[in-house]
Amino acid sequence: MAEIINDLHLYIIAIGIILFISVYASKISEKIGFPLLLVFLILGMLLGSEGIVGIKFDNTLLAQAVGSVSLIFILYSGGLDTHWGHIKPVIVSGVMLATLGVLITAVILAGFIYLMWNVTPLEALLLGSIVSSTDAAAVFMIFRSHRLRLKSNIEPLLELESGSNDPMAIFLTITILQLIVMSGATSVMEWIVQFVAQFAIGGAVGLLCGYTFPKICERLNISQPGLYPLISVAWLFMIFGLSMTLKGNGYLSIYIAGILTNKFAFPYKSHIIAFHDAIAWMMQILVFLVLGLLVFPSQLPQIALPALVLVLVLMFVARPVSVFISLANSRFNKKEKLFISWVGLRGAVPIILATYPFVYELEQSHLIFDVVFFMVLVSVLVQGMTLGVAAKYLGIVDEDEKS
Repeated sequence: MAEIINDLHLYIIAIGIILFISVYASKISEKIGFPLLLVFLILGMLLGSEGIVGIKFDNTLLAQAVGSVSLIFILYSGGLDTHWGHIKPVIVSGVMLATLGVLITAVILAGFIYLMWNVTPLEALLLGSIVSSTDAAAVFMIFRSHRLRLKSNIEPLLELESGSNDPMAIFLTITILQLIVMSGATSVMEWIVQFVAQFAIGGAVGLLCGYTFPKICERLNISQPGLYPLISVAWLFMIFGLSMTLKGNGYLSIYIAGILTNKFAFPYKSHIIAFHDAIAWMMQILVFLVLGLLVFPSQLPQIALPALVLVLVLMFVARPVSVFISLANSRFNKKEKLFISWVGLRGAVPIILATYPFVYELEQSHLIFDVVFFMVLVSVLVQGMTLGVAAKYLGIVDEDEKS
């Protein structure tokens, strides 16, 4: 401890350099079209025990904690950046993708995993559930960096889906983990009741808190504008904690609260939104750096082939099937559904969920983490770099609004 205190200034300099490089990397990323998420992951791997810097880090519990807290800020910022008027026409389609779509994706992937590997059905479903949701951070970041303007409300649909489907993936992952480690089996009815309760309570808490926060800001009348973002952070933590205490889904609560908060006008609203946008960027950088530190690149080649097969199944089978079924009664045409299928980027959330098996001390924990990490790398690289091309090829770019 004394050594750390004595060298504290060196650690501070190192953190500053890492953050500066990460931020500057966004400019380079926009110029060459390389997904920024991969830059952070690769930077984390270079800093790790098998990288150039050689930082030894294998604390999966700390990585999970960092990821979970980061996700709170990322989802809330995503909610604040989502305008209710934009998502209102696609609310039903978004909910279908965020629930039924996630479940279908998990089941299809589980079927292929069960056939490929010598695992139990529950273990196969666990891995399928971990990578079943699209990632809000990935989708928000890709759309901002590419400056895409799409027709037919596709952009608000994708942002709504990516921001609201993480709770479903988290619920599936934790539930299946509990089924694996618990001796007693949970009935289907108990599972359904638990699912409905989590989403009902989480939604109710989000609506209540999202409506209340603007009223609080109106009544506070604080003379220092810099305190309003601090109040917002405190409120955000209370929303998440309250929802989880009531056995609701905290991540769903904060995302809904962010959307509803943005619907109202209140003092220093622009300050609060700008603050959370900056915090969300920092959290995205932090979580990808930490997850990059956690991986051992030397272990990836041995799982590369099966993981590549799975990510191809995900991109060309599971995701399209889930999209076409979920949007069967929507107004989106075939080309639009194909593009929505292609925007199935995986990002921080699957990797964070891949740390959960370590907590439950599953024998296949390292294998699951490495496979998920490789799948995310391929997904972000292939799909992230081709979103603009795919949009133009399918003819869904809104040329009138294109910047």
